[in-house]
Amino acid sequence: MLTASLVLIAALFAAGNVAAKSTKEISPYPLGERSVFSDRAIEDRIKPVGSVCVEGEECGTAAPAGEEVASGPRSGDAVYNASCAACHATGAAGAPKTGDKAAWAPRIAQGNATLVKHAIDGLNAMPPKGMCMTCSDDEIKAAVEYMVSESK
Repeated sequence: MLTASLVLIAALFAAGNVAAKSTKEISPYPLGERSVFSDRAIEDRIKPVGSVCVEGEECGTAAPAGEEVASGPRSGDAVYNASCAACHATGAAGAPKTGDKAAWAPRIAQGNATLVKHAIDGLNAMPPKGMCMTCSDDEIKAAVEYMVSESK
């Protein structure tokens, strides 16, 4: 019995040595640096995620090029499809569906100026600008005019 136990333990150690990975495969850091409490781990957690470059000061490298800005305002249907359709095509949160003449009739009766004001400032469940924070007031106006024209 004792011999069988010793053989079993020896077999487990041998199998463990074959299956064990080298320490470099487990972590590139030495044993003391693997802990979440090590200086390296703490420095990684508290390092800044970004930096501010003030105009006129040397900042190192140039900032990466951002998105290209459109040459002009987007059309009403482009703004509608990008932002407004999420609610106005489905009726989410009580939004009147585009094309639903009965739902739009009392709104259209208030006039375009009121509709545009509500779209820009928000009304009831609709947030300001319908959450299209990149939309200009003119683009919101064009989107409102597009929805009204589709709903008459």
